[in-house]
Amino acid sequence: MHETITSVTNARVKRLVKLRNRRERDASGVFLIEGYRELSRAVEAGLTIREIYVCPDLFLGDNEHALIERTVAAGAERIELGPEAFRKVSYRDRPEGLVGLADQFPTTLDRLSLSPNPLILVVESIEKPGNLGTMLRTADAAAVDAVIVCEPTTDPFNPNVVRASLGCLFLVPLAISSTPDAMRWLENHGITTFAATPAAMVPHWQADFRGPAAIAIGSEQYGLTEAWLRESTVQVRIPMGGRVDSLNAAMAAGVILFEAVRQRAANESVPTDGV
Repeated sequence: MHETITSVTNARVKRLVKLRNRRERDASGVFLIEGYRELSRAVEAGLTIREIYVCPDLFLGDNEHALIERTVAAGAERIELGPEAFRKVSYRDRPEGLVGLADQFPTTLDRLSLSPNPLILVVESIEKPGNLGTMLRTADAAAVDAVIVCEPTTDPFNPNVVRASLGCLFLVPLAISSTPDAMRWLENHGITTFAATPAAMVPHWQADFRGPAAIAIGSEQYGLTEAWLRESTVQVRIPMGGRVDSLNAAMAAGVILFEAVRQRAANESVPTDGV
């Protein structure tokens, strides 16, 4: 039998609540993964889960026990929380009864491995965790080689990024970098940079994304910095038919990424001579 923590003032509960703060996450080198799907993907990706907090009263299905067993078998400590204590820890209106405490993983540029014809999403100074998480989810759907987060305003290990990404934070190769280092890395790898900006003359569907390409998306309020606009190979815009001049940053990333996916798929389907 496992002893159940019921008090919201328990030391473990208080420590988990503190991890809502980025400074606490950075100082401790750990972060929280909440939810069955998110935790499953973290385990599948081989992340080190130190502790798994469970509340069976809040489980939504019958698969949680197998995931817990798998996580414990990999070395995690199992701690059971009562409903009130779990809700104190949870970020969600409807908690699912699972929270993992995991080690932050490396996010340097040199750990990225590229395909022969890479497609990369670069995001600069994204402010909202929901947007960054959605971008990671979209990047996974587009099968990008990597997401590079430049000058991060939002910490990718924020629990709301984990949630909005549906665990794709653990599926997409991720690097965190300064803008100059990212530009230098892209140039060294022969990757064409496409900067998204409403002021561009080229509609996104007229740009050629068939070769090695990095699509750069700027912050929600200010867009890309002058450095990206100045140094990019091509500037592109998503034509607007209404009164607004731009889309939400995460939606803009999706629109341009899937135009690149469309072009690449069409290019691969063109038969070569003699076939």
